[in-house]
Amino acid sequence: MESNHADIQSIENLVRSCDNIKKEVSKVIVGQKNVIEKLLMTIFSGGHAVLIGVPGLAKTLLVNSISQTLGLQFNRIQFTPDLMPSDIMGAEIIDNERNFKFVKGPLFGNIILADEINRTPPKTQSALLEAMQEKSVTVSGKTYNLNAPFFVLATQNPIEQEGTYPLPEAQLDRFMFSIVIDYPSLDDELQIVKKTTTINHKEIHKVLTFDEILNFQKSLLGMPITNTVYSYAVELVRKTRPNTENCPEYIKKFIDFGAGPRASQYLILGSKMHAVLRGKYSPDIEDVRAVSEDVLRHRLVKNYKAEAEGVTIEKIIQNLF
Repeated sequence: MESNHADIQSIENLVRSCDNIKKEVSKVIVGQKNVIEKLLMTIFSGGHAVLIGVPGLAKTLLVNSISQTLGLQFNRIQFTPDLMPSDIMGAEIIDNERNFKFVKGPLFGNIILADEINRTPPKTQSALLEAMQEKSVTVSGKTYNLNAPFFVLATQNPIEQEGTYPLPEAQLDRFMFSIVIDYPSLDDELQIVKKTTTINHKEIHKVLTFDEILNFQKSLLGMPITNTVYSYAVELVRKTRPNTENCPEYIKKFIDFGAGPRASQYLILGSKMHAVLRGKYSPDIEDVRAVSEDVLRHRLVKNYKAEAEGVTIEKIIQNLF
């Protein structure tokens, strides 16, 4: 399967741009190279991501830094128990001439950081997730399109912490990736402390334009892919469903609900971007496997046996291979 010259050139440009973005972000972010790459994969695939980690791991700074390199408008929404849907979407007000006027909320940006999304009640969570799916909001019967490109990067505290409202599986399914951010290594933590306790005036420069980002997204959709890889991705997802034939015994034992078709779509999109970042012009099965954990982690529902035996979702996904 051949790519035309324009597609190859576009992929090569995307690889160079991603390398430049990583260099710019590294001016203020120490380490987290794997997380940065996954965020770029999400953005160029046109998806959304949820970042899971304890407070203090520079999630906000990381997302803000990436938005600066992409030249996109960054809006941060701090989710709290009293946040209402109108606080994020906007609302109609009466102006001085007694006419109704729509005042846009913070969702009208390009990269939206939904900070601590599991600290707000389901009503507001649903408003955000509807906007993610439809790329528009409806207020007082009128529909307003959101800016393009539009990405939601949500952060989530571990569910065990008090005062949280866990996202339902149907809502989590709208996120392409679930990315776990771990504590930094010893060397990275030393560098973080040195960098943040001295004068540091390094500026982050813009690497891409709006049009280039949208063109890269189109190039990714046009990237060739073999039927073997399509079949592998779909069969991998179907294996996660306990009620399907050829389902592994440990899935029947430990999983209540498997992943839906959206997981297959994101496996393909993610594998394309994973291949691009490694200089390949078409993804293979290894690329699908490389993104499977982040795509499937939040889509599989464990049962009580898995909880009782301490079986992790990650272990279950690895056993699928």
